[in-house]
Amino acid sequence: MEESAYVGYPGARAVFRDKRRGPTTLVTNSSWGSSISIIRSLGRKGWRVIAADRDPRSPGFYSRYAREHLLYPDPKVSPHEFAMTLLGATRDKGVDLIIPVSDEAILSLSRARAQFEGVCKLAMPEAATLEVVTNKFKTLDLAEQLGVPTPRTHLVHTAQEAVETVQALSWPVVLKPCASRLYTEQPAIKGFAVRYAENLNQLTEQMRHFEGHCSVLLQEYCLGSGQGVELLMHQGRPLAAFQHRRLREFPITGGPSAFRESVPLDPMLYRYSVQLLEALTWTGLAMVEFKVCADGPKLMEINGRVWGSLPLAVHSGMDFPARMAELYLYGPPNRNGAPDLRYAIGVRARHLDYDLEWIASVMLGRRCYPFLPMPSRRQGLVALLGLLNPSYKFDILSLEDPQPGLVEILNIVRKFSRRLKAAL
Repeated sequence: MEESAYVGYPGARAVFRDKRRGPTTLVTNSSWGSSISIIRSLGRKGWRVIAADRDPRSPGFYSRYAREHLLYPDPKVSPHEFAMTLLGATRDKGVDLIIPVSDEAILSLSRARAQFEGVCKLAMPEAATLEVVTNKFKTLDLAEQLGVPTPRTHLVHTAQEAVETVQALSWPVVLKPCASRLYTEQPAIKGFAVRYAENLNQLTEQMRHFEGHCSVLLQEYCLGSGQGVELLMHQGRPLAAFQHRRLREFPITGGPSAFRESVPLDPMLYRYSVQLLEALTWTGLAMVEFKVCADGPKLMEINGRVWGSLPLAVHSGMDFPARMAELYLYGPPNRNGAPDLRYAIGVRARHLDYDLEWIASVMLGRRCYPFLPMPSRRQGLVALLGLLNPSYKFDILSLEDPQPGLVEILNIVRKFSRRLKAAL
């Protein structure tokens, strides 16, 4: 095996252990559409890609672009064992780059980062930078320092504090955990979800989910359009950018996008996004999420990992996966070059599972909170018929690489069949 003489930016290691096959990359969470986009993008370049997941039925295992697959322990339950499994696979298979996709994978690898030094590159931020974006209070504090608009927010730790503080806001209010994922002492990674309250009783009840576990951001509710600005950065300098608008989310109360479209890059949102990531000297991919309300945009969060709607960017001609991998392995392009802002506008893509969940929720009239606008059944029917629109893209379904999509459909059928049996 022959090493390349290439030397990238400081800290980059030589790649091409075998010039005939190019670099070897390992992609976690290969059941996710974003991971499969990465597998396909790097596989098209002729790179050796290892699809990795905790689920033996992972759709990514069946991609024509996955040379091998790796089954690992659930990082949420066994984070140390997960990291050690990847470390062993990296040594055995000569992995040059690991691309962790989920928060759990990133947290686990961040704890074990020192053991990967000199073995392979990790496509993730440094620990100190990661801390700012995983702690939503620190993110908002940075935004306020830079003049980036944010929702009115108060940090609380107990139900009593929340009751005393909520008087400064108007109903409804949003309860956001300071960190969506926490590395606890078991060891295990614990997750927390966003919740809502319309009165004091609900507020007290909802705070019980957080009290004693994590701090909470008590925040004004912002009604508006969810938009994300996605960037590839090198030490705070933008290399490429893309923007999308959410058309449907699941759950309807707010969550990952089920259906979205590419939109022109908004100069103001782009400027705010670059300011935030420049201040963090960010390297790698990130999504800066905003709610665009009647009184202007408000920062929601910085997603410091591969985001769920990544397939839309790739469908629109912005190949973030290949650019990111090349950045970590080869270093940045020409320092004087302008960022690439070219992509197709109006492209729409769906996460099939989430979109079917959204349609089912609307057709069944599952209203969670009275203050949230509920789509009509007519809108649900239009969304159902839209599944047949050939101009709309799918995160996983693809004629070029059909097997992952077929596995996804089988997994969805199994899930809905279990629910139907339980209901009967």
